[in-house]
Amino acid sequence: MQVSLFITCLSDCFFPRVGQAVVHLLRQHGCQVDFPLDQVCCGQPAYNSGYHHEARIAAKQLIRVFEHAQYVVSPSGSCAAMIRHYYPTLFAADPEWRDRAQQLADKVYEFSQFMVNILNVKSINAYYEGKATYHHSCHMMRGLGVYQEPLQLLQTIKGLEVAELPYEQDCCGFGGTFAVKMKEISEQMVDEKAELIRSTQADILVGSDMACLMNIEGRLRRLGYPVKVFHVAELLYEGVQRYESFQSPAV
Repeated sequence: MQVSLFITCLSDCFFPRVGQAVVHLLRQHGCQVDFPLDQVCCGQPAYNSGYHHEARIAAKQLIRVFEHAQYVVSPSGSCAAMIRHYYPTLFAADPEWRDRAQQLADKVYEFSQFMVNILNVKSINAYYEGKATYHHSCHMMRGLGVYQEPLQLLQTIKGLEVAELPYEQDCCGFGGTFAVKMKEISEQMVDEKAELIRSTQADILVGSDMACLMNIEGRLRRLGYPVKVFHVAELLYEGVQRYESFQSPAV
């Protein structure tokens, strides 16, 4: 199975380990993975700010880059939702690009969605001791309808207890440009999220969108809460490495 990695802006610039973890896990489960170097932003920041012309420019480049891919997998539920749900709408008045946008939308998957629903992964040999809670990002849960898949993957990690996060459906306050335009409201929302995470007594926070995790992690650090933050792929791969080290014979 051939998979093309759509890394997204934040992971590419700030969280490369997430992309590395995705590649390692996909290869471990039989995928051939490539990384098209000409990929760009999906255009979501421009689209959400009302700059639809600029969003189309970015979208056209992404469509060209992944046009011949068999599957496209992304570590971001938000960016995957942008392509799946808004690309065809973005080109509604242009039949040629609308069809090309739809073809890309039909083969784009968020990482855990692809692992569980396409690769049919039931379990992963991974070990990570600790107590985790999971943040469901808005676009992934509401836009893609992906909810159980990341939890199913986390539940395969030996030694990991997963606690339910109260009011898990609530936004963390990031929302892209919302955090900049409405910073006072955003701060109150992320403060509430941080307190709810603290209430679970988890020492690990896991999510599937680095934008949300970056926002929450920053607040947790400022509040002095000692919670480690992982993308779901990053924690899985860390767990795989620990499991393999336990299985290796002592030298």
